[in-house]
Amino acid sequence: MVEGQTEETFVRDLLYDHFQGRSVFLNPILLRTSAQGKGGVVRYAKVRPQIVRQCRQDSAAVVTTLIDLYRLPGDFPGSQTCVVTDVYAKVRCLEQALADDVDCRNFLPNLSVHEFEALLFSDLDQFSAWFDEAAMKRLHAQIPKDRTPEEINDGVDTAPSKRIIAALAGDGYQKTLHGPLIAMDIGLASMRQRCPHFHAWLKQLEALAP
Repeated sequence: MVEGQTEETFVRDLLYDHFQGRSVFLNPILLRTSAQGKGGVVRYAKVRPQIVRQCRQDSAAVVTTLIDLYRLPGDFPGSQTCVVTDVYAKVRCLEQALADDVDCRNFLPNLSVHEFEALLFSDLDQFSAWFDEAAMKRLHAQIPKDRTPEEINDGVDTAPSKRIIAALAGDGYQKTLHGPLIAMDIGLASMRQRCPHFHAWLKQLEALAP
């Protein structure tokens, strides 16, 4: 169950083929949180019934999530108790709180650290097929030193998506168009090498193979 259209395309166009070869078949389902059918987790109270319904609909299937850690709503499980400073410890705490709240045996919680766009920082050079040299210099200037892409902070102006927009908005960057296409150019190998939490989630899914 995915938060937005970018994640939906990412699962369908990149993750699906990887797992199909292992006889694990992914079906991205967009979480609905508005009358217009748009995704996004604005309130957990709107998301929980959808997750539980999917879990109970087919007990032989596994339900997992692709939801951004960035800007989780205040009613999300663990939001008041998972206050550790280490981002990886924090996300594990929140995922456990989510699993406890959903309380379904076939549920595998996963949060993106801090958001999908962090994966794109695994190899910024792949943006060069879409943007000129000046834009690439601005983009590379957004790379924080001595941190994994997942550790890029989640501030209003400094989250991964905000950094990309700051560098490329004037050059026509479109999240739902460029994000999945650039992710495909980067490939899973580079993402897994640089993003340990993402890698751990994929290993859990791979372990479902018959």
